[in-house]
Amino acid sequence: MGGSYGSTLRYKSVQRLKPIGKHTLLGAGGEISDFQEIVRYLDELILYDNMWDDGNSLGPKEVHNYLNRLMYNRRNKFNPLWNTLVLGGVKNGQKYLGTVNMIGVHYEENHVATGFGNHLARPIFRDEWHEDMTFEEGVKLLEKCMLVLLYRDRSAVNKLQIAKITEEGATISEPYAIKTHWELEAFKNPATGAVGSW
Repeated sequence: MGGSYGSTLRYKSVQRLKPIGKHTLLGAGGEISDFQEIVRYLDELILYDNMWDDGNSLGPKEVHNYLNRLMYNRRNKFNPLWNTLVLGGVKNGQKYLGTVNMIGVHYEENHVATGFGNHLARPIFRDEWHEDMTFEEGVKLLEKCMLVLLYRDRSAVNKLQIAKITEEGATISEPYAIKTHWELEAFKNPATGAVGSW
């Protein structure tokens, strides 16, 4: 949800989720202006696909492959788009979730994360995620991961959005704040016992 200006968290309600076509939902971390450019490319791709009027539409796998080629192409031109993208969708009953980073490294998995979340949230997903989770259980797990990340990043914001995509289409929640608790002893005096601290 945050948008930085240098090291200052300048914008605290930047929406980084966008439905793409009928079957796909895209989320992005990184540079906001590059994300806007990616969305422009995808809007052109979806428009071109719709002009065929053949009753078929691009699914999440096709959009993910397009994004992989786009990011890799820009990397090879030494002009990368500074984003890490998460793409999910459902088409013909097939669920899809994948990610691609700024240099074109991509994979698909049952759960993905970007940035710091690859190191701190993915282990939690591996331990607690299971195939038959309800939507509410998934939201609780996601909020738990976001809370872990929030406590470890000085420029993070406790606001997030939840998106859901089904065969019927995508829904994106309004931004909301997750409840935090800063009364832990380690937060009150973090330098206690540190050698050479002020």
